[in-house]
Amino acid sequence: MANIKSAIKRVRVNNDQRAHNAPIKTDMRSHIKRVEKLVADHNVDDAKKALQQAIKRIDKAVQKGIVHKNNGDRQKSRLTKKVNQLSA
Repeated sequence: MANIKSAIKRVRVNNDQRAHNAPIKTDMRSHIKRVEKLVADHNVDDAKKALQQAIKRIDKAVQKGIVHKNNGDRQKSRLTKKVNQLSA
């Protein structure tokens, strides 16, 4: 455990931020997995709807600084490519 006052605060703030970020990141990952599962099941209509929700969650995570912009763009691109290949 940290002994210096600023280090103690830093630990507390980091824990608070981690607790704040975790559910947002988990929700984003869940939506991504939902799209991938629908693609695996060849369910085109539901996959397109779920893709829109997943993109929304990814953008929100990027906007809040939880995920890097390039990471978010890459995830959106890969999901979109999977859904488009399914419908083609």
